[in-house]
Amino acid sequence: MEPQESDVQYARWNESCQDEVNINVSSTSTLEGISKQLCTGMPGIAMKLIGVLAILSLVFIIGYVTGYYVHKCK
Repeated sequence: MEPQESDVQYARWNESCQDEVNINVSSTSTLEGISKQLCTGMPGIAMKLIGVLAILSLVFIIGYVTGYYVHKCK
C-alpha cells in the first residue's frame, strides 16, 4: 500500500479578503437591562434565595394560621 498524494493546496489568510459583519444589538427597554443584571451571577443567586425564603415563610404562616383555626378548642 502506497500513500496517496494530494494536490490540495492551502492558501494563507489574506487580510484584504475578510468579510466584515457588523451586528448592532440595542436594548429594547430599561426593564430588560435591570432584570438581566438582577437575574445573573451572584445577584441572581441572592434574588433566588430571597424568593425561596419568602415563599417558604408564606407557606409556613398560612399553614400555622390554618392549623390554628382547624385545631382550635371550642
